[in-house]
Amino acid sequence: MDELSVAVARHCVGRWSDTAVPHLTLAAVDEPVALPGVLYEPMICFIADGAKRSTSGARTWRTGRGEMFLNSIHLPVDAAFDEFPYRAATLSLDGRTLADLLVELDGADPVPLPDPGAQLTAPMTPELTDAVTRWVRLLDNPADIAPLATRIEGEILYRLLGTPLGPALRQLTLADSPLSRISAATAWIRTHYAERLTIDQIAAAAHMSTATLHRHFKAATGMTPLSFQKHLRLQEARRQLVAGDTTAARVANAVGYVSATQFNREYRRAYGLPPAQDAARLRGAV
Repeated sequence: MDELSVAVARHCVGRWSDTAVPHLTLAAVDEPVALPGVLYEPMICFIADGAKRSTSGARTWRTGRGEMFLNSIHLPVDAAFDEFPYRAATLSLDGRTLADLLVELDGADPVPLPDPGAQLTAPMTPELTDAVTRWVRLLDNPADIAPLATRIEGEILYRLLGTPLGPALRQLTLADSPLSRISAATAWIRTHYAERLTIDQIAAAAHMSTATLHRHFKAATGMTPLSFQKHLRLQEARRQLVAGDTTAARVANAVGYVSATQFNREYRRAYGLPPAQDAARLRGAV
């Protein structure tokens, strides 16, 4: 684990950075930092050092050194670092790559499995730690990236299938699985979050009845579909306010609020301060 931590620190530019290796991003944080809001995409985060706590709706989970975290859907969260230094490598999930691997391994479409949940944590195995470390170390010699990156990513996915995260990864390749349909619904809401949405529209995007949508959506995200949309709106509003050079009224309109009063009320309920005060506080903490 120490070798992975050192490799991440060596190649992470700033606190977070994309890399020349496809689907690989790195994080290296050495002190408390304000996180105005984080939008998780489908990914697996491998924690080499430190710990991070994430909250979605009424649920909170913590991932620390030597653990990995799978998020299967687009999900707005509130996150905070618990231990420092924090070092992590993140694999952005590519459904096509995963599906091709499963067909190669199984020789057929995978058999449907019980819904395992949209967010899972598990310990990293020694074999998986070795593969992730070699993946990050490709950055030591950029000439190795083109011939080796895809092969090592395939090895990582192969080894993940044998861990407690495996059933969820298989679910993602099944178009008719509840997890896959909720993933489609969260992606659709993310695209249309500033519009006035109805439950019927979201259910149609997920190809589910409204009752089934509510049940599986709450299980996957900890929120109802419309609460999820509101969280996306407020998170984007907060991001724009922290970036500066705008007003609360302008931001409220940009993220889909008709009433500035309602925006101010819901923003304060979510973050504890009026929009302008909260943004000033976060700018001072970043």
